[in-house]
Parts: sequence; structure tokens; C-alpha cells
Amino acid sequence: MIAHRNLGLVAAAATLLAAAPLSAIFESWTWLVQAVIAVAAVAAAAALARLGRAPLWLQILAMVGSLTVALTWLFPSGGELLAVLPTPATFGHFAELLGNSVGDMRSHGVKVPDTDPLLFITVLGVGGVAVLVDVLCVGLHRPALAGLPMLAIYSVPVAVYVDSVPPVPFAIGAAGFLWLLVTDNVDRVRRFGRRFTGDGRDVDVFEASPLAAAGRRLAVVGLALAVLVPLAVPGMTAGLITSLNAGAGAGIGPGLGGSPGRVDLFAALSGQLNQSQVTDLVKVTTTEEEPFYLRFGVADDLRTDGFRIRGPNGGRVTGELPDPSARSLPGVERTQHRATVEVSRDLNMPFVPVYAEPVRFGELGNNWFYDPNLQVVFSNRESSRGRQYEFDYVRSSYSPQALRRAQPLPADVPLRRQQTVTPDVPEVRALVEDLIRGARTEYDKVRALYDYFSEDNGFSYRLSTEEGTSGQAILDFLDNKVGYCQQYAAALAWMVREAGIPARVAFGFTNGSRRSDDTLTLTNRNLHAWTEVYFDQIGWVSFDATPAYGVPGSTRSAWAPDTDAPEQSTPAPGASGAPDAADPSNAPDQGPDQFEEGVDPGAVVGDGAPGQQTPLWPWLLTIGVLALLVLLAVPALRRLTLRRRRARPAPVARAVDVPGSDSPAAGQPVVLVGGDHDRARADAHAAWDELVDTLVDYRVRVERTETPRATADRLAREALTTDTGASSAVRLLGRAEERARYARDPLAGEPLSAALRAVRGALVGQADRRTRLVATVLPPSVLHRWRTSIADTSSRLVASGGQLRHRLLRFSPRRLIATRPSR
Repeated sequence: MIAHRNLGLVAAAATLLAAAPLSAIFESWTWLVQAVIAVAAVAAAAALARLGRAPLWLQILAMVGSLTVALTWLFPSGGELLAVLPTPATFGHFAELLGNSVGDMRSHGVKVPDTDPLLFITVLGVGGVAVLVDVLCVGLHRPALAGLPMLAIYSVPVAVYVDSVPPVPFAIGAAGFLWLLVTDNVDRVRRFGRRFTGDGRDVDVFEASPLAAAGRRLAVVGLALAVLVPLAVPGMTAGLITSLNAGAGAGIGPGLGGSPGRVDLFAALSGQLNQSQVTDLVKVTTTEEEPFYLRFGVADDLRTDGFRIRGPNGGRVTGELPDPSARSLPGVERTQHRATVEVSRDLNMPFVPVYAEPVRFGELGNNWFYDPNLQVVFSNRESSRGRQYEFDYVRSSYSPQALRRAQPLPADVPLRRQQTVTPDVPEVRALVEDLIRGARTEYDKVRALYDYFSEDNGFSYRLSTEEGTSGQAILDFLDNKVGYCQQYAAALAWMVREAGIPARVAFGFTNGSRRSDDTLTLTNRNLHAWTEVYFDQIGWVSFDATPAYGVPGSTRSAWAPDTDAPEQSTPAPGASGAPDAADPSNAPDQGPDQFEEGVDPGAVVGDGAPGQQTPLWPWLLTIGVLALLVLLAVPALRRLTLRRRRARPAPVARAVDVPGSDSPAAGQPVVLVGGDHDRARADAHAAWDELVDTLVDYRVRVERTETPRATADRLAREALTTDTGASSAVRLLGRAEERARYARDPLAGEPLSAALRAVRGALVGQADRRTRLVATVLPPSVLHRWRTSIADTSSRLVASGGQLRHRLLRFSPRRLIATRPSR
């Protein structure tokens, strides 16, 4: 018992170690705390059940019940009894969490936040694995099979990550599995007493024998090789070599793997722009004459060391997307176009390039999602490599007057709070205050900062930058005034945020210089970064501060002209430079900035969010319940079929009086003379088999070594003493089976079916409710027959395998060489 308790604790600990790969999915460690609580509850319930010497099925029920109580406490619905006892409302809440978890898994990129649906399904999965591991290790003594549910946990991050899973969590889980195997081995050896070495010395239980120690060393070495070799061999994974070469991020060309939340777009962009080889990445065909930049990523999380990207979230691209053309504003012109994109195999990333504000997608599938706030299309399972797709999009053009009418966002709007956070750099703050002094509108402030990055102020474009001495990258750039697109974009976004206006950095492709009809061919040299600024009632507006002469395919607009060009700038098609006489008060009250408190803006825009889709869990739950009912009904149906088959009446036979008897009317048995002897014997055997199965179903002892008459007499004396008719009926069945086995002429003409019904009725009347329920739903006779059949089949397969191996050994080359006569 003590050994079992120790093994149960090790099984629980090994389950938690096997859950280590989940740390690569979640942003925080809340899932681990809750998983520890659930696994501890399962282990405690199993230990208490084994302490009371409960059978295995009762141990399983105790563990499942304890897991349910733990989940009720961790994820309450508000209608529980004593805060831990579940009610029907609790299970309804659990079903709702399961349904919402599907949407969260599809919409969030790793690493995922701590949402209740994702935490619930994680804790439920880890707790369920803990139950399976305990049953396999302690209940069935099959610790090797416990590796399968433990491996199922590791399959989750493998399925989620586009590239490779971190190796350390896998090593931790493998160590837990090895610990479980070692503990089970010690437990098995302990049952045989003390161990001895080869020379007869006594060995302590916990001291490893030489053979066991060598096995453990081989296991550790094998585990280390399994983890380290794929990391070091090029081509097997993204690997250690790739990560060392790539530094903080991966390349946008070959090697940009990873999930949407782990890509360092700044490092990738700088690496591609510095390459000497030109690689075709994208071909795009659009109905727009002069399209703006094709985009695929956004960085809006500003830290001390610069901008970073956050994990996107949103609904499927196959759902309904927000249509900006439905919102009419004075001075804003929106036109709809269609584009077809062909991505080369050299562009491998979890995003696909699209123009801003797409409204419909085709040929992407259900594994791709659109974040309406970031305006990016992403996937947690697939890559952009070699993909072809088409989409419709809206091109928005703004007049400077329309942007000047935009009012500052209120300070309590979540979008402003999130997108105006800046590190404390006094030099940048002083420069911004000096540049925007006298500017009255949001647009005028942005233009003052945008115009600052001009050749007149000493700024120039260069891929190789000079090292600064300030310790701040932005101060070094503003001091040296030399850099390339990502530095211009990040510096402008930082300074716009310092002015209290939401801003972020976007990544994508310029229009390039290779054009054939309506098709643009974009290479790694066209990779670009620019700034996007948010205006009230309008949305995100692009500003490209990078000098146009340094960017092939650069595009400017009426609201953000080329600062290094002459005074007169040509407005972009569709953009109106004339003043708008419309009254700004007529603008709609509801704009894209109107979000509820505490809600991610990208999660509430559009109708394609996962939460608004028809849930599938009711159908899946119904199908699962029906399948379970059908599975449970199979034994009962099998038992009913056997009973009906055995109850078929024998054909009418011609009978004569038994010699020496008074008459048939006196109740004497009838001997079959001219009928079917085989059928009479079959009926007797069938009746006896039905009687034996009935005894097994109602837990009446059956002695296989007894004769039919001895069995019938024993039942009449012990089990059927209160029913005289049942006693006579069972003796009749025993006499019929005895005659069928040993006599030349079987007994016929007796009501065997009626006798069976009398015996069954007496047994049913004496049995308790639980026995009657089990005999009806899960008849033990059927289950015993199935177990015996499976065991016999397994034995035959093992014997056949041994015979096959013996035959194959005859053709062994070693055997032939060994038996070859010597010269």
C-alpha cells in the first residue's frame, strides 16, 4: 500500500513535468498553478480510494469526481453549492467554456493570454491525463503505456507552433516519464524481497544494481542525443544554429518561421535589406493603378529597446469582415479593388501580405484569421510559403482638411491609453514639444513631426548606420540623422506617441520597380517599414518618413507628401486637395475609436469574431452522448439476441410411452423416437447455456466441474429454496442437459423455455436493484465471454508469432554458417 502511494505521487509529479511544454504557449504561469491544484486533487482522491482498498473502477470515479470539484472551484459559475459542489448550472458553464475555447484557440496567436476558456481546457486536459497516468501506472501496472497520454500534452505545442518547439520543456517531460519508469521498476522489485548482486552481496532497495545503473545512463544519454542532435543538424528544425545566426529574430526570407507573437520584424527587415542577392518574394496583381504598400505586420508595443509586435487575434478570413466603405465621412474617398497575390517559397512566415482594409478573401481556408485592429492576416498552423490567394480591399484617400477636423481622442479611451505609451526619454520629449509648438490640430502636430525628417534638417538614407554614445537607439538616430526605413518609422511613431497621438509601425512591401501590366514583382529589396497614425472617426492613416530616393517603389500622398520634393506635390489618385466645405458636426457619432472599457479594440470590430459564430459544442455533445448510449447498449443487445436464439422451439417430434411407465399423462418424460436427435440435444444445450449465463448475470456461483444434476440440486437447495416451482424447473433443466450429454436418446417434449422463465423470475426476485441493473445494461456473462475471446485471440496471435519466428530462424544466414560442415 505504501509503495502504491509512492507510485501514485510520482505519477502525479510526472504528469506535471510532462505538462512543461505548455509553458511555450501561455504568456504567464497561471495555467501551472491551476494544473497543480487539479493534479493534486486527483492524486489525493486516488490515494484515499486505495487506502480504503476500493476497486479500480471506484478509484477512477473518485479521481474524476475530485477533478470535477477542483474545476468547479477554479472556474465557478456562481451557482455552486458551498463553492465547490457542482450543479447543473456548473456543467452548463463548463460547456460554454469549452465552446469558447475553440474560438480562442483559433483567434489567439502564441503566446496566448490567460483567458478562462483556454485555462479551463488546459487544466481539464492535464487533469484527465493525470487520471489516465494513475490508472495505467498504479491500477494496471503498465507505466510504459502512460507515455501515450503524456505525449498527447507535448503534441499540443507541436501542433500550434509553426516552426520548432523549445527543447527544454520536452526534456523536462521526458525526465518525468523516466522517473515514472524507474519508480515502477523499484516497486516491482520490492515485491520480490531484497535484491542481490551477481556475486551474492545484498543490495539495498534504493541502490541501483550495475545493470539498472547502466540502463539509466543509456536512457539519459539517449534523451540528450534526441534533444541536442535535431538542434544542431541543419534542416531538421529551425535549430540552434539558425537561432545563433539570426540573433534576436528570424529572416523574412528563408527562415522567418515562428508564431505571430515571436517574430522580430525589425531584425528580419534589417537582415534582408543588407543582403546582396535579390530574391523575388511576392507577385501581386491589382485593379488599382497606383496601390499603396502591401502590408503583413504591425509593431505597436513600445518598450525601452524599441517597438515589438503583439500576438494578433481575430476571426476567420472566411467570415464577414468589417467594411470601411459603409462609413461615409466628408473628405474621405473610398474605392474598392481586387488583388491576386502569389507568394514565392522564399517567403516563409505566419502572415500573408495584404493591402490595408480587406473586405473579402478567397482560397485561404479556415486556418487563417484577420485581426481588424492590426489589419493583418495570420495563422497559428500554416505558413505563407508558396501560397496563392485573392481578396477584395478598400483603398482610402484623405484630404488634409478631413484629417485636420479630427478631434483628439478622450484620455479614457483604451486605444489612446494603449497606443500612446512611451518610455521616459526627456530629450525626445523636449524635441517633440519644440516641434509641435503652435500646432492646433492632431494632423498639424503629426505633419510637424513628419516634416522634421527631411533633407533640409540633415536627415539622409543609408543602410549602414553609425554607432552612438547615448545608450538610447532613438537618440543616436536623431543625433546622427542617418538610417533606413525601420529607424525612420520607429522614430516618427515614438515622437507621435510622445505628442499624445496613437501611432504604430507597419511592415510590408513598397510597389517596387518591376511591373508588367497590372502585375508587380516584389523582392527583398522592396521590404519596408512605415508609420501609421490613428485619427478619430477616420482610423489608421499611413505616413512614410523615409526619404523617397532610398526606397524603390516609394509612394507618397496628399496628406503626407515628399518632404524633399519641390513645393508642389502631386496628390495620389482619389485624394482631394481642395478644402471640404462639409460641416464636421455631421460626422457619425460612432467611430472606430468607440470601444468599451477593458476590451481589445481588435476583438470587437466586425461580425466575423469567433464568439459570434454558431457554436459546435451542442452538436458534438449530442453526437458523443448518442455514441456512448449505443456503445453501452451493445452488451444488452447481445444478451437479448442470445436469449431469443436459445428460446426457439424444437420441431414437433413423434413420441411413445416410456417402457415401464403408467402413461404420458402421469407426468413422465417423453423419449424421442423418430424425431431429430441432434435438434433435441441442441435445445437442451441451449437451455443449459442460457441457465448458466443467467446465473452469471445474477451473481450466483457456478461450478464448472459439477455435473448438470449436481448443479441443479445445489441451486434447488441454496438459491431457490423459497420457490418450489423454480426448484422443479431447474431440476428439469439439469435432467435435460444430463440426458443430452450422456444418454443415447435425449429428453424431449418438456417445456424448457417455461422452466428457464421460472428460474430467471426467481433469481430476479431475489437479487438487489444494483444486480438487476447490471444484469440488464452490462450483462456480466457477455462481458466475460468477450474477455475470454480477446484473451484466446491474443494467445493464438502470440503462438502464431512464435511459430513464424521459429520458421524464419531456419533461414537465418548465421544458422546456415554455423551448421556448415568444415573442410
